[in-house]
Parts: sequence; C-alpha cells; structure tokens
Amino acid sequence: MTRSSVRDIGQRHLYLCTPDRPDLAAFLAKCLSGGVDVVQLRDNTLADGDVVARGRVAAEVCADHGAPFIVNNRPDLAVEAGAEGVHVGQDDVPPASARGVVGPGAIVGLSTHAPAELAASRGEDVDYISAGPVVPTPTKPGRPGTGLGYVASAVAGAGRPVFVTGGVDPDSVPALVEAGARHFVVVRYLVEADDPHRAASMLRAAIDRHLGER
Repeated sequence: MTRSSVRDIGQRHLYLCTPDRPDLAAFLAKCLSGGVDVVQLRDNTLADGDVVARGRVAAEVCADHGAPFIVNNRPDLAVEAGAEGVHVGQDDVPPASARGVVGPGAIVGLSTHAPAELAASRGEDVDYISAGPVVPTPTKPGRPGTGLGYVASAVAGAGRPVFVTGGVDPDSVPALVEAGARHFVVVRYLVEADDPHRAASMLRAAIDRHLGER
C-alpha cells in the first residue's frame, strides 16, 4: 500500500470521491487526466467482495496516473483491494484501529464536521482530515452545512492537510481559497458531468489559478 508516498498527500489538491459505476475505469481515467490527483471509492451499496473487485479496478487506473487510491470506511477491504489507504468517518472504524490494519506506510484520512471533532483529530494518527460539508449536500443527507468559518478554523488548527468538502465546483473555489482551503474534495460536479475530463480540467484550473493568486 505504498505505490504513492503518504508523504506527498499535502501536495495533492483535487480529491475525487465516487461511487461505483459501470464505466468506472474510463471515468477515473478521464478525471485523473483532467487534474484529479486522489481518488476514493465510497459506495455503501456494494457487497464486500464487490468493493474489493471494483477497488482493484480503480487502484490499477490510479496507479497508471500516479495517484493514491483510497477506500471508504473499511481498512480490511482497502488492503484486499490494493488501495493505498482508507478514509474513516466519525461513526466508522476508529482511526487507530484503521491504522493497525493498513499499516504505518498507508494513508489514513478522517472526516470532521465540528470544532470538537477537529480538536479530537489532533490526537489521532491520521495523515489528513476532511472538513465540511461547507454547504448541505445530497451525498450527506441530513447533515447541515458547516459554513466557511469551519474551513478557516480547520485549516488553522488541524496540523495536517485539510480537504474541504461540500459543493466544490469552479464557482465555489474562490471563496474556499479565501477561507484558507488548499485541498478540495469533489463529488457531484464530476460524478454527474457529461464530460468528466473537461469538468475536471476546469475545476483544476480554477484551483490552480486561485491558489497561485494566494
């Protein structure tokens, strides 16, 4: 689980979180060639064996593009799929347990949505956190938006890379960068795109431009 070094996660700026889909390999290739540089497979509808099988497909495409591949929630399945890490939420496997399964050289990420969770994350052996969703999103039904203030406090206090979530698209990037965001998680803007390569290119260009201005 070390094809891409965990040490460069802070140099990654566009993180795609996607469910499984029939065209998974082709879709990921288009997104990665457009500027995505981290991929997570998150699909709670898949059976364990399907997570492993589809994860292996994704891992191969990501390896071809030099991008880390991460599995949501299940460190055991991440290992079986040949992923380079696992992402866990507040109600999932504890980060310490996930680390024990995937090992010291793998990537472990943790979701945070509130100041108390951010504070607790500082004592966890994780390589990055996510912060958000900044605005309510259908991918997390019932979860309120955190607002830009949480992004600013997370970036200031996390002590590790912070990937901001919720409504990331080219139009939202300027305000997110102004709030301190440097790393971005995208879901619907790419998953629902008619042309994933073009959409990824536009989003990456907006990120690079505004980060460059800062």
